[in-house]
Amino acid sequence: MKIRELYQKNNTKILFLVADGLGGIPHPDFGNKTELEYAKTPNLDKLAPQSVLGLTIPVEYGITPGSGPAHFSLFGYNPEEVEIGRGALEAYGIGYIMSDDELAIRANFCTITPDRVVTDRRAGRIETEEMKRIVNKLSENIKGIENYKVTFLPGKEHRFVIILKGPRLHDQISDTDPQKEGSKLLEARGHEKEAEKTAGVINQLVDKILEVLKDEPRANGVLLRGYSLKPKVESFEERTGMKALSLANYPMYKGITRILGMDTPDVGETFADLVRYLKEHIANYDFVYLHYKYTDKAGEDGDFLKKVKYIEELDSYLPEILSVNPDVLVITGDHSTPSLLKSHSWHPNPLLVYSKYMGFDGIERFTERNCAKGSLGIMYAYHLLPIAMAAGLKLKKWGA
Repeated sequence: MKIRELYQKNNTKILFLVADGLGGIPHPDFGNKTELEYAKTPNLDKLAPQSVLGLTIPVEYGITPGSGPAHFSLFGYNPEEVEIGRGALEAYGIGYIMSDDELAIRANFCTITPDRVVTDRRAGRIETEEMKRIVNKLSENIKGIENYKVTFLPGKEHRFVIILKGPRLHDQISDTDPQKEGSKLLEARGHEKEAEKTAGVINQLVDKILEVLKDEPRANGVLLRGYSLKPKVESFEERTGMKALSLANYPMYKGITRILGMDTPDVGETFADLVRYLKEHIANYDFVYLHYKYTDKAGEDGDFLKKVKYIEELDSYLPEILSVNPDVLVITGDHSTPSLLKSHSWHPNPLLVYSKYMGFDGIERFTERNCAKGSLGIMYAYHLLPIAMAAGLKLKKWGA
């Protein structure tokens, strides 16, 4: 059975408000509360009793997801069947459309010692303008490796993209990112024999980059991961029948939705810009994805109170978001990022669905522990979209 075959067009609007890394775990330094429990959220508190609650598993029990598979799952794709490297997601996110003979690589500037030990994986989160200056410096000094053309594309803050163009490129390559500070940069290695040539080219490229960056005080190193050839995946509209709008500030999330064929405009740098665009354009779409990044950033920094602050900020936007009168409002995260762990985690995501056709649980607050009591139970995240479509009366009866 395909969802597209059950789709029926109507005027109902489905809005997914995704607070990146929203979920947390109890923190011993803050009364054994999660960030959601600790935050003051009067608007969510008003909405929660009128909604149904639950928890979602982004990929599989115990598996910590990256942002890519976590988002594909939210959009109704089984993430184990859709594997797209971070490089392609970042490239499409900044508006670069790949050709068949290109390999995209997600890159981070970092700080390293002379013997290549990583001391800061994000180079102190350098400002975007500083990143652009350094990317331009790389572009001026490195044009290619052997018979492969190299293109450097600026992203945001410490992130950028590298495009390799040439014959017989392969994406089954290991990361150079050791994933922790205090460890040396890794060499790229081919997971398969056919990938060894590409891995060798990448290692030569890293050497050249480090030579160019050696006089930079913070961004003197580079971490490479998420190698990806041009992605091939069924579009969101082909899969569901719905015309979709994506509202996000960060390239990664724009990349996911551009690959899926959603309208993904560049509408500004702030969440307020996204909300403004939502209010002006929701009438033209069946489905809208609205992304809020800051909760994830604070979680990765291990800053419990900053994550609380950003949850409270999101709560303050809720009346304005509700003013567009979505027929179905889903509030959840793509994955959990507990500040106690300073990273993505395997913990289920809190989930709220508000619709007059869903009923309500009458539970007082939207928190992880309360979501565990909700009538939606625990589900795989890719089951969520059909539930939202059903609540929007967008699915016909199946079978006789």
